[in-house]
This record gives sequence, C-alpha cells and structure tokens, in this order.
Amino acid sequence: MLRIHFTPHDLARTTISTRPATLWEILLSLHMLQHQDGRLVFDDWRRQVRVRMAPDQLRLLLELTPPKGYSPDFLTPAEPAPDFDSALDLVLATPAEEIRHQLGLLSKYRPVSPWTRELAQGAPSSLRRLGEALRTYHAAAIAPYWKSIGTHVSADHAHRGDALVRHGVDRLLSTLHPRVRWVAPTLQVLDMHDRDLYLEGRGIELQPSVFCWRVPTKLCDPELKPILVYPIQHAPGVLRPTTSETASSTDALSSLLGATRAAALEAAVTSCTTTELAKRCQISPAAASHQATVLREAGLITTRRAGASVRHEVTQLGIWLLAGHGSTASRLTERSDRARQ
Repeated sequence: MLRIHFTPHDLARTTISTRPATLWEILLSLHMLQHQDGRLVFDDWRRQVRVRMAPDQLRLLLELTPPKGYSPDFLTPAEPAPDFDSALDLVLATPAEEIRHQLGLLSKYRPVSPWTRELAQGAPSSLRRLGEALRTYHAAAIAPYWKSIGTHVSADHAHRGDALVRHGVDRLLSTLHPRVRWVAPTLQVLDMHDRDLYLEGRGIELQPSVFCWRVPTKLCDPELKPILVYPIQHAPGVLRPTTSETASSTDALSSLLGATRAAALEAAVTSCTTTELAKRCQISPAAASHQATVLREAGLITTRRAGASVRHEVTQLGIWLLAGHGSTASRLTERSDRARQ
C-alpha cells in the first residue's frame, strides 16, 4: 500500500488537472497494449494501433514499458507541457545520467536489450530513435483519439471540481477511486508497493487518465513533483477516433439538437454557471437559460444551485453523445425532439 501523507499546506495545494497528460496517456496505453484487460473498452483501439504502428518501432517502446512494475520516470516528465511536441522535447532533454540510472532500475523488470543498452550508454542515435518511435506512436495511438480523451477527462475534472467546491477536499479524496482510501491526513492507495510519500508542503496534482486502468499510479522518484494519475470512469466507446465520420457526427449533432444547443452541451463539459454558458456560446443569459432547460429535460446535463447562482454539468449520457456514439444519438432522438418543441 502506498501512503501519501498530507500536511495542511498540502491540502491547500491539491489540484485537479483540467486536461489529459499526453505522455501519461502514451505510457499507460503502452501498458494496456500488452494485456487483454478492459476488452470492451480497448479492444478496437488495440487492433487499430497494431495495424498502424510499425512492429520495429513498437518493439522499442515496449522494451521500456513493461505492463507491470517499473517504467522509467523520464518517459513522463513532471514539468507541465502545453502540447505533445513540447512534452517530447522534455523527454529528449533528460540528462544522460538520469536515463542511465532509471534504465538500471528497469533492468530488474525487463531484460536489457541492445537498444536499451545503447540508450543507457547515451548514444545520440538511440535517443533519436526514441523520439521517432514516440512521435510515430503518438500519431497512431493517441492523436486520433485525442478529442474523445479530452472530452472524458474534462468531464471528470468538472465532477471532481464540483465535489471539491461543494464538500471540500475530504470528499474529493475519499471518493477518488474504489482502491483509494482517505484516512486523514493520509491517502492510502491500495495495490501499490508498500511505501510512504511525504508531500511536505509541495501539494499534489491529481491527473485523470483514460488509459489508467484499475488502480492509480505515480512517478517512482519521491523527489519529483507529486502527481497521482487515476482512472476515469470507463465505458465501452470511451475511445472514439476523430475522422471524417466523426466530423459528420458533429454536424449530425448540430442537426439533431440545433447548433446553439449542441454548443451549449459541449460548453457544459466543464461545469459552468448560466452567465458563463452564455459567454461560451456567445448568446444572451436568457437564451443560455433556455438552452440549459431543454438540455436538462433531455437528460444531457444536470443543474444545481451553488449560492446565488446555478451550475450546469454534462451527464454521462451527454458525454457519450458528444463523443459521437451513433447508438446514443438514436436513443436520444425522441428526447431531443421534445427539446426542440
């Protein structure tokens, strides 16, 4: 069991990431590629990746990422990055001694190969190969699904943020995941190696992830920025590629709900007040209130009072519709027809 020890300063500095972390999704997806868990959620994705990805480049990455045990921290730098290219630059800028040390730790879980030996020795060609493999993998396994990943992570952030605002950090930490227990002032993460992590005023970032499965994970080095990556609530179809077909489904969503109403639904992925909804959709507050009413009656958002205002949040049904699920759209036709009236 991992025990994360909080001080009052750490509780005040606990944050929830508002967007997915590209390199964490890459690392954890490589884990998912190596076993058969979550078949309803991931099997279509697995088939597509194996078709798109050159076997020799995939092999290089799999040698660095065993499905269980240790994966090198340099693959998921703690420093924030605005996009994949910036994140990749951080990986490739890792000091040679850190790569060597971490690959030494990796050798306890996966035999040393000629490729990992060259990488540990600091051969420039091996680092270039790593960059090329990561870029190719990102293009094949992550980028086509990025909109769907972002939608679900944003929705999770909104729900966690709501728990934090309405009930405080105790509720947030106690409901984070079934395999996580909050026994103040310690967060207990089951199924992880027995150790203690003392935050010592640094706080912690909670990072929702689509490819995190079953249990949360974290960086191995306790000296790095504390980040706890945890699974979102998974459902079949959570990974849907963005293609011309899904672009058409976006147009179909506008046709089904109306352009303004579809925009309001997407705006509600991140919890917002009626005033914020109006600004995001560039409509009047009265029009925003009307759109929220019909979306709520269709079961696509919920509305709750927060002080003097109300906040609107997308439901799981609304998330599935935004992600482009045709079957969901057909189930909603009757509701949406009523919403138009």
